[in-house]
Amino acid sequence: MAIKEYVFQVEEKMKKTVESAKREFNEVRTGRAHPGLIEGVHVDYYGTPTMIKQLASISIPDPRSVFIQPWDVSVIPEIEKAILKSNMGITPVNDGKIVKLSIPQLSEERRKELQKVVKDMSEKARVSIRSVRRDANDHIKKMKDDKTVSEDEEFKAHESIQKMTDRYIKDIDVVTEEKIKVLMTS
Repeated sequence: MAIKEYVFQVEEKMKKTVESAKREFNEVRTGRAHPGLIEGVHVDYYGTPTMIKQLASISIPDPRSVFIQPWDVSVIPEIEKAILKSNMGITPVNDGKIVKLSIPQLSEERRKELQKVVKDMSEKARVSIRSVRRDANDHIKKMKDDKTVSEDEEFKAHESIQKMTDRYIKDIDVVTEEKIKVLMTS
């Protein structure tokens, strides 16, 4: 495998880490309703864990409400159980056809707790990116020891990977700050 291909694969891993962090941040409840709050919640659908977004349409009629309209109304009790198990602090209400979630205002104490959760998620994402960098640098060093790349190529690859690492860690920092800002203002 050429060194450029390997560096490209490393960058893809780092991109996926940032995307994963963004998805996790979406699941942190703010004071505003949005589909990301519940899309990833898994429901026991005939013995198979299935995401809500695959079982129902999710709509946001106003900034404090989420409506979940399952295509199969028999799954409503399972949706309610899954939401209660998810520890979002929201109690679902159903009218036989739709599951309604009312998003309460966040207390100052809860905002600070969620801020800590977001910072922990952010740190885990940074550690993951650094781990990708470490593994990549070890692999490149091994390639040099095996005489499959020159010292110049090794140096350029290490430099390129460090720049990627810095860029993706900065991306995570920006996303983290945005999420904290939303948490503290909504």
